[in-house]
Formats: sequence, structure tokens, C-alpha cells
Amino acid sequence: MTNAAADPGGDAGTGDARQYVTFYVQNEMFAVPLAEVQEIIRMPEIVGVPKSPPSLQGLANLRGTVLSVTSLRRIFHFPDVPHDDSTRVVVIDQGAPVGFVVDRMAAVVTVDADRIEPAEAIGATIDTDLLRGMIKGVEGHAMIMILDPARLLSTEKPKGRRKGTSRVAAGSAGSRGTEEERLSDELQLVSFEVAGQEYALGIESVQEIVQVPDNVSRIPCTDAHVLGVMTLRNRLLPLVSLRAMFNLPDREIDERSKIVVVPLDEANSVGIVMDTVREVLRVRKDTVDPLPGMLGDGQGEIRSICRLNGGRRLVSILSADQLFRHDAVRSAVAVASGREESMAEATEGGRAAAVADEEEQFVVFRLGNEEYGAPIESVNEIVRVPEVLTRVPKTAAFIEGVVNLRGSVLPVIDQRRRFDLPELERNDRQRIMVFTINGVRTGFIVDSVLEVLKIARGTIRPTPSLSDEQARLIGRVANLESSKRMILLLDVGNLLDAAEMTAVVEAVH
Repeated sequence: MTNAAADPGGDAGTGDARQYVTFYVQNEMFAVPLAEVQEIIRMPEIVGVPKSPPSLQGLANLRGTVLSVTSLRRIFHFPDVPHDDSTRVVVIDQGAPVGFVVDRMAAVVTVDADRIEPAEAIGATIDTDLLRGMIKGVEGHAMIMILDPARLLSTEKPKGRRKGTSRVAAGSAGSRGTEEERLSDELQLVSFEVAGQEYALGIESVQEIVQVPDNVSRIPCTDAHVLGVMTLRNRLLPLVSLRAMFNLPDREIDERSKIVVVPLDEANSVGIVMDTVREVLRVRKDTVDPLPGMLGDGQGEIRSICRLNGGRRLVSILSADQLFRHDAVRSAVAVASGREESMAEATEGGRAAAVADEEEQFVVFRLGNEEYGAPIESVNEIVRVPEVLTRVPKTAAFIEGVVNLRGSVLPVIDQRRRFDLPELERNDRQRIMVFTINGVRTGFIVDSVLEVLKIARGTIRPTPSLSDEQARLIGRVANLESSKRMILLLDVGNLLDAAEMTAVVEAVH
């Protein structure tokens, strides 16, 4: 067992108390050390990657970084369910950021060391090799499983449930109806602290929670509550201080400070800086009361009060709608919008001045929902798919047939089949892209050819190594933030391995 597994808490806390982020998958609660969590985001747009492990949902753009996104449901062999407003991606730093999809967040908990036991001590619904340990008797839960992110990523085929452990899973399924009834009577809130007071926003109003960057661009001649702007996914995010909005004493931003990103509309968001984010609360609706009229001063930002622990803990629930109308927020958004327009004008000429040796040119085509690129110099030609492909007896299953291309026999491969995608009925948009691989001209059927595109080398990144075959076929990815596109770049020379090349040669002789 590794040191991390021997010490379930790792470096997640200090002294005898450790902090964990907890969440649900299939109504079972899991945890990871808070210190290893980089951020928590909503489900992003995903680009699927062929020949990758089944647990991988795909790649996403995380502020210019290519993020691999893995489904914990698939790792644990739980059935897939549609993503909803509660779905989150927990981003963990494993040398590079990796994301794990969870059903919903629960809380941040502080745990005494004596409540943590090795994973082997308790049976579980998943293989204990994927766990660091167990938390017992915290927050009303008999058992919380502590996941080991490194081990989740170390195998392409994670093991499923252990034999003889269906009792817990069956109990979860049997209680699903009761669980849904309970959830409908509850509110889910993200709570945070400002100047020693606890506030919360409905989780549906929180787009994501991110760290305060080292550098925030200050804007001269703006109000004190406007802290500046930062870049988030290639857009300027205005930052406002909740302390300043509520006329609370000023305080230096430190490593505990967090930015809660709240969407204003489809195009704009604002970042509200908090002293610290405490936890995700799930509270009964009957513990929430409207704010008494005599306390409703200001601009109505506080809409209600939540009573916890028998009234000893009061949480002020903020109204996202009223926050948007606050003068501070309007001012910050106006500043960011004006600066973004100025930056766009200033850089327009720079974009036009990009020189050829800083770019690569690709033929971009579509397969399924994804876009792929092949270096233009590797493409011999692009032709329509003929009405009839001649089948060749006793050839490999991946060879669709052959065609006569100006007197030469061209073997044709259905690239959908090569990438394990569902078959598609022949249509007018499909094309055959002809490559020369190891001296053999070979055609590959694609869904459609989109364009010839020049791509700046600065936007091209190595693809996370998800499987040996994927790494061989798709070694790079173009992350085009400005157009919100991610293009998987093929290594054409590796489209066929040695055995497949032999089969292609035999098909034409």
C-alpha cells in the first residue's frame, strides 16, 4: 500500500483534524481531501475521444487547459443518468488537472483522525483498492468512503463492485423513492463566510467556485467594491467584494478566499469574492423564514434566514436577482465589458499579423459530434462516396470495400467503425479522405468535411494520455477558446497499425 493509502487524510489538514469535500454518486457518499481539490465546476461542454477508456466522458476546456473528465458512475459500474443542474465536476490536481463527474455536492466536513479507518476494515460497494479509507459517523452518515484519485486514474478498466456487497446498493435502490420525496422538501445552498457572518446562495445560482488568482487587474477610477477583473475561460470576469457591498470592514485576500461565480445571463457572469467557502448545505424548507420587514434595509440582497442547530446557527440566504441589481455589480460588469471591447479592438490588428511559421494548416472534418483535423500536407485528395463500394471477400471487417479511383484500386475504411461509433446511413455529406500511409493510398469515410483551417501553434496542446491506442492516434488537441471549439488532431501515419496495413495491402492485390 502506498503512503497515501496508509494515511487516508494525506496532507488534507493539520493536527488531528482533516478536511474533506464530500459528494454523492448513486445516493452513496464519497469524499476526497479538500487540499487536493483545485475547484468545483458545472458540467462543461465535452469533446468525446475515440479509443479511450469507457469511464472517460471526454475533454473540456478549463481556462485554456485541456481537462480530462471522467465519470465516477462508470468507474463504479453504476448506470448512467442524464446530467442535471446538480451535476458537478470535481477538479483535482494530479500533476495536471483532472475532473471527476459526481451527481451532486454535499458538504465540506472536518473529521477527527480517530474517525478514519483503513478501507480494508469495512466492506464497500466498490473495490477497496480505489479507496484511501473510511470516515465513520460524521454529519449523520454511518460511513463515507474516501477515494484515492491517483488510483482511479491508474487503470484503464477500474474494477466494479465486489462480490457479496450488493446489500448496500440494493438498499440504496429500494430507498430511491423515499430519497426523491425528501429532496423535493429541501433546499441546496452554497454557504460562505464574510466578516465572521455566514451567508448562502442557492446552488442553482452558483456557476462555479474558483481560487483568487495571483494577479487581478485593477481598474483605476472605479468604486472601492470593484476589485478588478480576471480572465476566466478567455473572458473577462469582473470581481466585486461582498465585504464592500455590505459596508463591512476591509480585509486582505488570502489563500482561504474564494470567488463564487454567479451567471447574470447567457453572456455575462460576475465573481463575488468571499472570505471563505464553508460547505454545501441541504436544509429543510421549513427551517427557512422570510427576512423580517424591519430588517430589510439596503437593496434587498438578503431574502431569507435559515435556522440550523435549533436556531443557534443562522445563515443569511442571498437573492441572486437582487445582487444583480446592486450598484456594485452593475458597475463591475460595465467596467469589464468596456475593457473587453477595448482589448478586442487593440488585438484585432495583431491577429491579422500572425506569420505562417506560427501556424499549422489542417483539413477539419466531422465524425459523430466531434471535430477532427488532419495535417493538410497528409491529405492526397477528398472525393465523394460512390453509390456502390465493391466488397472484397475474406478481407478484414474494418475494410468497407474498394473503389476505382482514376484507374487505381483504393481500399476504403469506414472511420466510424474504426472509432467504435454507431453506423451511419450513407448520405450526400459524407466524403472519402485519401491518405498515403506507409506508401499505400487508403481512403477513410468521414461524416463531412468542414473546412481548411489555419491553427496557431500556441493553441495546440498534447492530448492527455488516456489509453495506448488513443495516444497513438490522437496525440494533440487544438483548444480554440475564442470560437469555443476543440479539435482532435490525428496522427495520420498511425491510423493503421502493422497488422491492419497488411490487411489493406492484401485487399488491393
